[in-house]
Amino acid sequence: MRTILISAGGDVVSQQTKNTQTAVAHSGDDCGLADVPLHTDVWVCGLQLEVAAQEHDVLLRLLEIGFLPGERLRVVARSLPGGDPIAVRVGSTTFALRRREAALIRVTTTAPVQAALQELAA
Repeated sequence: MRTILISAGGDVVSQQTKNTQTAVAHSGDDCGLADVPLHTDVWVCGLQLEVAAQEHDVLLRLLEIGFLPGERLRVVARSLPGGDPIAVRVGSTTFALRRREAALIRVTTTAPVQAALQELAA
């Protein structure tokens, strides 16, 4: 079970049961979801929190539909021309996102378990 806490300042914190924070390591290969090549598995490592006030509703909607830290994603299609919108699969559900929305989602190509093991080894 996950609990999402959103403070008045717009900070988003993901917690798991027993109030232990989800530690998703930020490796050097994190980028925005809008930049991910087709058919590449990536994992959410967070959301871009430094956004304009009108984008806070977009961040909340992304959290509500499942773009949570640790979730595996895959870009399955891009519209032509320009690649906007993009189709993103989260679990067994596919969502269409505008590039500006996808850019708010920070992803990494390193699975959370692998990243945690690398962090422990260091």
